[in-house]
Amino acid sequence: MGRSFEVRKASMAKTAGAKTKVYSKYSKEIYVVAKNGSPDPEANLALRGLIERAKKEQVPSHVIDKALDKAKGGAGEDYEAARYEGFGPGNCMVIVDCLTDNNKRTFAEVRQCFVKTDSKLGGPGTVAHMFDHQAIFAFAGDDEDGILEILMMDDVDVTDVEVEEGMTTVFAPHTEYFKVKTSLTNAMPDIKFEMEEITFVPQTYTKIEGEEDLAAFEKFQAMLDDCDDVQNVYHNAEL
Repeated sequence: MGRSFEVRKASMAKTAGAKTKVYSKYSKEIYVVAKNGSPDPEANLALRGLIERAKKEQVPSHVIDKALDKAKGGAGEDYEAARYEGFGPGNCMVIVDCLTDNNKRTFAEVRQCFVKTDSKLGGPGTVAHMFDHQAIFAFAGDDEDGILEILMMDDVDVTDVEVEEGMTTVFAPHTEYFKVKTSLTNAMPDIKFEMEEITFVPQTYTKIEGEEDLAAFEKFQAMLDDCDDVQNVYHNAEL
């Protein structure tokens, strides 16, 4: 299987949780992005993209509107980003992204996820250098050269374009997210993205083998999923 398949698989393996967890995740993130920028999606590209992704994951409009109204009010929680890195079960590499209003609480909760699964929590930069921070777009099609030409004509910095099993995957630096989306949408107004996100793509993968490590990895994921402050979990585990 090619790299695009591995990326899709890694994305699907990220912590998702129940619907309430997904709603909470997007509500918090929309609030923070709107509060730190503009609460108007037309004036805030990051907010517009986030709302589009939330709708794709079937987050109800009232959840989105409530988060926006909260940001417009100016009051409310004061969240900040926190990132933790380390080695999970089977020695896989893990990045945990959080939004928190209490760093001590969040650190303690995330640390327990590592401790109780015999994993190792490291400091900033422990494993991040082994991931590429990229924008990824996947959609139906097999014209690799045509897609590359569209992006190059619009002066978009592209890392790679791959075609596999009728699916085209575009990889670009995370800073090029909106340029890639605008370029493809303008050239192909009917395009439907199967994936459109900014994520951490592992440079290498670690095979998780053995019942003990597999069970520990599942427990590790479940514990992180139970942490309200955890927004996303990225890893290089191959199950």
